Amino acid sequence: RLSYIYIYSSCKLFSFNLDMEIVSRGWWWVKAMPKKLIAKVVEVAKNTKKLGQDDPRIIIHSLKVGLALTLVSLFYYFQPLYNSFGVSAMWAVMTVVVVFEFSVGATIGKGFNRGVATLLAGALGVGAHHLARISGTIGEPILVGLFVFLQGAISTFIRFFPKIKARYDYGLLIFILTFCLVSVSGFREDEILELAHKRLSTVVIGASVCVIVSIFVCPVWAGQELHTQVAHNMEKLGNFLEGFGDEYFKTSEDEETNGDKSVLQDYKSVLNSKNSQETWANLARWEPGHGQFMYRHPWKQYLKVGTLTRQCAYHIEALNGHLNSDIQAPAEIRGKIEGTCTKMSLESGKALKELALAIKTMTRPSSAEAHVANPKSATKILKSLLKSGMWEDTDLLEVIPVATVVSLLIDVVICVEKIAESVHELASLAHFKSIDPTVTPEKQLTKTECPNIVIT
Repeated sequence: RLSYIYIYSSCKLFSFNLDMEIVSRGWWWVKAMPKKLIAKVVEVAKNTKKLGQDDPRIIIHSLKVGLALTLVSLFYYFQPLYNSFGVSAMWAVMTVVVVFEFSVGATIGKGFNRGVATLLAGALGVGAHHLARISGTIGEPILVGLFVFLQGAISTFIRFFPKIKARYDYGLLIFILTFCLVSVSGFREDEILELAHKRLSTVVIGASVCVIVSIFVCPVWAGQELHTQVAHNMEKLGNFLEGFGDEYFKTSEDEETNGDKSVLQDYKSVLNSKNSQETWANLARWEPGHGQFMYRHPWKQYLKVGTLTRQCAYHIEALNGHLNSDIQAPAEIRGKIEGTCTKMSLESGKALKELALAIKTMTRPSSAEAHVANPKSATKILKSLLKSGMWEDTDLLEVIPVATVVSLLIDVVICVEKIAESVHELASLAHFKSIDPTVTPEKQLTKTECPNIVIT
């Protein structure tokens, strides 16, 4: 009996201690909650500030969306408009919410898709509804179901075509939605026509407000974004190549005075730039002429330049691997090719930066020709050096890393030459102006970094 009493008292004591521990933890959590809440608020504020500082256009875009929503919301407070559209005015608000995008091209593209899709689907929906009504009570649901099935299946299949998906995917979605809304509706024929008319009118009004605000209030042009990104990508590769020679051939004494190596890693963003460039190019085709970008600007040529730039970046990625490789060739072997390789990388980097500057300023890249020619002559010297008998007494395993770097540099020089040809072609198609020898590139750049907002 005493043992039972002892066990019972022990259990009670354990239960009491457990309850006290739970209460203690709960009290500690309540006391710590204000500090955690304040820390979370501070973190959100810092992230918000950083986001706004990184790209102030995000803040401006948010204000533009608010302005567009305010304008279309006046439908509910301007009596003549409300009497005309009634609750259908909500479609204008919904159009602003789904159509307004960051760039002008994206906004125009979505507005065009929504307007045309609503018009076509509304007309076809009214026709389908009429055919179903005259077929009788039995045939009406059969025909409506058949029409909905056919248009849904065909429209969805068309969405899988790459070119259609890139430019008209949103329009096909709206087409499917509007057709079903109109054809399946149980309204009388005159009411269906009124529904289609109100839907189309409010969509056009909402899309028009979006386009007007997007163009005339601090516009963000997709074409300008593509133009800038292509130039910046080339500049990043040029920075790497200019610093590669010194970094690869540095001695142990040089390693003690390491500078900022972040510039050697900027090229990595170029490797994944394909999707963004294709998106900007598709959106740029919707935009009207503005500034120096006239109607039918050669946006496809920008994609060609971007593709060649990425190919060069892949070779540079391989070169960067040799900078950090555990297997390095002896210094005396690297010293035999140091001058030639350094010249190749340095001149290739200068050529890319000159080409980038030419794109930024929209001037013909005449000054880049010398920098493109210099590494080509250095390549011939290097090839003859490799074919000479100076490597006969050298261990093959020690030569392989150097030979690999030389081969990659030769590939880079070939890529730079192709990029230069592509930029010259772009300059011809886009009618880049010839540079005035009395005007420095910096002044040219200053003049073109802020393009005029002129709709042509």
